[in-house]
Amino acid sequence: MITPAFELTQDPDFLTVKIRVPYARASEFDVYFEGEDFKFYAKPYFLRQVVEKGISFFFFFVCRLTLPGRIVEDGREKASYNTDEGIGTFTIQLPKEVPGQYFEGLDMLTSLLAPKKSRSAKPLVEEMAASAELSEEDEEEFDWEMEQVPYEESTPALQHPYGFGNLRSGVFQRLQDELSDVIDIKDPDQTPAEERRRKRLAAEAAKFEPDHYLADFFEDEAIKHLLKYKPWWIDAHKKMTALQGESHQEHDSPPFVVFSEEEREQMRKFTNKSYLLDKRSRQHVYLGLIDILLAYCYEIRVNEGDKNVESSWNIRKLSATLCWLESFSSIHDVLVSFGRRVLCYPLYRHFELVTSAFNDTVKILQLGKAAVLKCLLEIHKIFMESDPAYILNDLFITDYCIWIQKVKSKKLAALCESLQKTTLSKSHMGLELEELEAAAVLVQEEEKALKAAGTVSKQQLLCSESETSDSEESSSTSSSETEGSDSDEQESSTSKDGEINSFQGVLQEERTAPLIDCNGLRQGTNTSAMEVGDGKSKVPLQSTTPPGKLVEELEMQIRSAMRLSEQPEGLATAGCISQEQEENPVPEPDRFAEDAAGKGNFLEVSPKPNPLLFLCSTNEDED
Repeated sequence: MITPAFELTQDPDFLTVKIRVPYARASEFDVYFEGEDFKFYAKPYFLRQVVEKGISFFFFFVCRLTLPGRIVEDGREKASYNTDEGIGTFTIQLPKEVPGQYFEGLDMLTSLLAPKKSRSAKPLVEEMAASAELSEEDEEEFDWEMEQVPYEESTPALQHPYGFGNLRSGVFQRLQDELSDVIDIKDPDQTPAEERRRKRLAAEAAKFEPDHYLADFFEDEAIKHLLKYKPWWIDAHKKMTALQGESHQEHDSPPFVVFSEEEREQMRKFTNKSYLLDKRSRQHVYLGLIDILLAYCYEIRVNEGDKNVESSWNIRKLSATLCWLESFSSIHDVLVSFGRRVLCYPLYRHFELVTSAFNDTVKILQLGKAAVLKCLLEIHKIFMESDPAYILNDLFITDYCIWIQKVKSKKLAALCESLQKTTLSKSHMGLELEELEAAAVLVQEEEKALKAAGTVSKQQLLCSESETSDSEESSSTSSSETEGSDSDEQESSTSKDGEINSFQGVLQEERTAPLIDCNGLRQGTNTSAMEVGDGKSKVPLQSTTPPGKLVEELEMQIRSAMRLSEQPEGLATAGCISQEQEENPVPEPDRFAEDAAGKGNFLEVSPKPNPLLFLCSTNEDED
């Protein structure tokens, strides 16, 4: 028998059932309904007969539903068959027994299917004998924070159980190869719940990296971008909030959560089961649901709704329920565990992401079990596409998808209210986050102060260098001016020296007159006169001798000089001195001392012709 695709809708008076049956004959189908039971049977157009070991199998379309309300056969029921969409679709309208009654959970397709006998291996519990103590339906209020004590195993058959409602054990004994790729705990079948918790806390403390946390804390541009993302439940929650203030009947409100055809198909594939859990097991199931939803909300936000190869790892790593088979005892413990794991394992480790996931989970719970089921179906799909994470579907997600469809809405509302009242801060993480942040801020301020001081000192150094260069330029300017003044002074002194030398030259020529006279030349004593004007000395020699006489004297001086150069040095000197003494009888000791020191201009007798003698004599003749 094959369960066909079906869909249920309602209005105040009728319940409408649409069933798609390919290759079926419109004339060969049967419908039966009474009270809460509905059965549909149709023969396919082509019967497929499979022969295996001598046994023939025939496949038929059968749809057996358990409705959330009662219907009645009163003559208003209708049925039609349509092939416009290419696939035969049966549409059946069934009158409600109580007109105006709202049937809740028509989109929970798995819960509508008639229960089937489970083929799962023991010790998964599907149904147990009903009792007042175990019945969840008879319990109006549920205290989410009661009996917060470590869990103690009390079932001898399940020494260290795990999974949905702690109903499974011994699974990982057969899956040792996939164990390390799915969960972090080793040998869970031999590890008590309390030891799992201790090992989990120790592993989180060892994994926490302050540098990574502080890097995301200060460089939070990517975090801010992720916080602006709006997943699908944000718009649905806004629509629900906008309609809360208006007076709408429940059946008139449009659905805020819509399932895709793929999700509907997955719900139809699930086997409808009943879970009768005791009070402690129900508490673990509800708290585990919060833990899984928190991890899912983080994954959707950091990847902005796009699933990738890391999606499976993120969800199971951030959920201690999935990764460490943890059984929580309070909502606060769930939030602390999730917050610690967000700050230790994924790529983005920021406390604002923990807060964001917390708020998203609250919104999903407020939208009702349809939104919760949609999230669980997406997780189921992610795990099915990741090997070997599918094991977690068998342990948790599949059972959660079936169980949530039967949960009363008021239970989720109470759970959501308790979650909203729970507070979470950085001090609850046990990782000294506030101390790390304060120390990092102090270090950052010190670095800024040192940087500012370095900038000031650099500016001061530049100013001092500029002042030094200015002073060097001014000193070079002053030195150049000094050099200029020194050069001017040297020029003036040179000009003055030139004037003095000219004056001394005249005097020296006068001094050499006796020596020249001793050679037979005469020169008058009144032949020199000195004129000084405009700061310059002019010493023209004015001779009283006629011009023709001067030429003759010049010729005689040249000849006498030539004769002197040919005479011995001693005779010439002696002759000059004796003749000078005859003409100048007054002694002049100072002048002779000066000449002896080499400062005089007396002509020295040289055995070789001396060109200076010619030059000196020529200058005197020109003067």
